[in-house]
Amino acid sequence: MYMRMYDLIEKKKRNEELTEKEISWLVEGYTKGDIPDYQMAAWLMAVYFNGCSDDEMTFLTMAMAHSGDMLDLSGIEGITADKHSTGGVGDKTTLIVAPIAAACGLKVAKMSGRGLGHTGGTIDKLESIPGFKTTLDKDTFIEGVNKNGLCVIGQSGNITPADKKIYALRDTTATVDSIGLIASSIMSKKLAAGSECIVLDVKTGSGAFMKEHNQAVELAKKMVAIGKGAGRKCCALITDMDIPLGNAIGNALEVKEALKVLKGEGPDDLRQICIRLSAAMLEISGVAKSEQDAMDMATKALESGKAFEKFREMVEYQGGDLSVIDNPDNFKKAVYCKEVKSDVEGYVTRIKTNDCGTASMILGAGREKKEDTIDMSAGIVLCKKNGDYVHKGDVIALMYTDNNNSFETAGRILKNAYEFGNNPVDTAPLIMDVIL
Repeated sequence: MYMRMYDLIEKKKRNEELTEKEISWLVEGYTKGDIPDYQMAAWLMAVYFNGCSDDEMTFLTMAMAHSGDMLDLSGIEGITADKHSTGGVGDKTTLIVAPIAAACGLKVAKMSGRGLGHTGGTIDKLESIPGFKTTLDKDTFIEGVNKNGLCVIGQSGNITPADKKIYALRDTTATVDSIGLIASSIMSKKLAAGSECIVLDVKTGSGAFMKEHNQAVELAKKMVAIGKGAGRKCCALITDMDIPLGNAIGNALEVKEALKVLKGEGPDDLRQICIRLSAAMLEISGVAKSEQDAMDMATKALESGKAFEKFREMVEYQGGDLSVIDNPDNFKKAVYCKEVKSDVEGYVTRIKTNDCGTASMILGAGREKKEDTIDMSAGIVLCKKNGDYVHKGDVIALMYTDNNNSFETAGRILKNAYEFGNNPVDTAPLIMDVIL
């Protein structure tokens, strides 16, 4: 069948639905360089204004997923499961959820990304553990999953090359914030990663990509539709990112906080979210018989110490220094620490989460550009959160960095991130919706 990009642009401009063959041809042609940027940009803008159907999203997702390596997990014995978060500030859930799921019998073969801007990346967090290897060959990766129930590595260079190329074009043509294109981009990587069961943690609020709740729900529904359309078991949880998750922001600081939760301590909000996400993985995989059964299994895995042991086994297998896992005080400490004190008195009514992420990045815990080097010990620990009463002069946060010249700017941003009132305010529920 003869095709022209001009005709596909015209078709989408008229809001007509493209076929699977047409979308496959489009993705393959653009990835190879046969279709020029200006024509692909025109098609993306037509999609931006007219949207795309669930079928079109599934076709686009599968074409991008198959544009590079498709990870073959058939060598893993058992049910494979994955969890993806749309990103946020203080989101270290993978470090807790993956070991819980593995302790309950699932096989978590996970490929994660690095952080950029105010959102942290799981791979950066794990690399704050001295010696931890996030680059493994396929056989070593599969062996680790079979042996310990989990293995977390960085994304392969040839996973979804079409998505990388299309995303770069979207970034320069103001078509990033198309929910259908976002859904296809995320799910192409998840499908290429090969797991049978996928739980999506879709963040909403001031520190999330999806600021509005209705946008987060729409995105979640589209991603679940794609997952199910591709034959995967899939569900999504809409979770709150209007305040940072937990108290720690920054790589080593977040690993230390995750270890606290794995040892039965740590912030309650982080613990609750991780139990719910783990339970969702157990429920959709069929390992648990019901939601309550799944919650009970996840809680028991955490409280018994089995989840901590799974994390420890993963760190040992991937070459990490177990002395920092057994005694987190052995993590490298930042050269400088500075208190942020409140100038006012009252209840914390709001924390601008995005600003907390920005302050942490300025301290050295994140990247403004992909090539930036991260200070693994840098970051923030929040001492006061929504609902807490603060007296004038109370310490509301601690800042850590090896560059004390960053304190002034980061401290000003962090202090301004806090809002106060005379009365406590109700906080949003941690889990706002479940999309099945």
